[in-house]
Amino acid sequence: MKIIAIGHASYDITFPIEKYPEENTKTRLKESCACGGGPASNAAYLLAKWKEDVAFAGVAGKDYYGDKIKEEFEEIGVKTTYFEQSKKMATMLSFVMANIKNGSRTILTTQGKNKKPLKRVSKEKYDVILVDGEEPEASMKIMTKNKQAIKIIDAGSVKEGTKVLCPYVDYVVCSHDFAEGMTGLIYDQKKETLIEMHRRLTEMYHNTVVITLEGDGCFTKIGEDYKIIPSIKVKTVDTTGAGDIFHGAFTYFISHDYSLEQTCYLANITGALSVEKIGSRFSMPDLKEVLKIGKDHGVI
Repeated sequence: MKIIAIGHASYDITFPIEKYPEENTKTRLKESCACGGGPASNAAYLLAKWKEDVAFAGVAGKDYYGDKIKEEFEEIGVKTTYFEQSKKMATMLSFVMANIKNGSRTILTTQGKNKKPLKRVSKEKYDVILVDGEEPEASMKIMTKNKQAIKIIDAGSVKEGTKVLCPYVDYVVCSHDFAEGMTGLIYDQKKETLIEMHRRLTEMYHNTVVITLEGDGCFTKIGEDYKIIPSIKVKTVDTTGAGDIFHGAFTYFISHDYSLEQTCYLANITGALSVEKIGSRFSMPDLKEVLKIGKDHGVI
């Protein structure tokens, strides 16, 4: 199975706190966590951790943080042939304050100056393509050259790249924020609202739609039935990267012939386990752990 993840790469620095700091004060912490981040980037990392043949295509700066991202990829086994680093731009940074008491987080982000689109477009053949909307032109070229591939989009927010790519994938796996933005409906935790959101998105894109609901799991249509597929209960410490990890797991299971319902359950489990630890890269569970919990819950 040959996979490429295309899109956003950043570097996250996370500070675990027990309460939000007051302005004009100094807080001493015992630890912090620093690692790469970004939707497609984190998904690629998980897939490599799970021993998949995966490449990442995206852009970062030719700087300390860009070098760290590449180093992490190569250590875990993500192929970096199409990971570009430019001296003319700065790698995007995210500073995360993760409240380990209640699971909330506050993020400060630098956008990365002078970002350029991905230039080196892969001409290789892929079985699976995961995109996050960050590199729409390159993503479209690769998807067009690999029409037989399973194509998935992580539609986390409404942006031009995401809107352009959604009609061309097999699976639109989107946040409820994206669903709200595209349908004009407000998610009120009612199943009827989710059904209408799903119906409208399916009419727009004519593909399989899954709406993620964070701790409540996800929502999709299985056969003729609309279902909220639940997650497992965990102690939330840091939710950073949980959605990215969900999408990486979704990509793994749907491409390994699990049913859509099983895929959603197992991706929910993977994302839930990740919020129990600090830092997206350091919180990714082993595949064996996910499968064991899936078996214990009668999912597989």
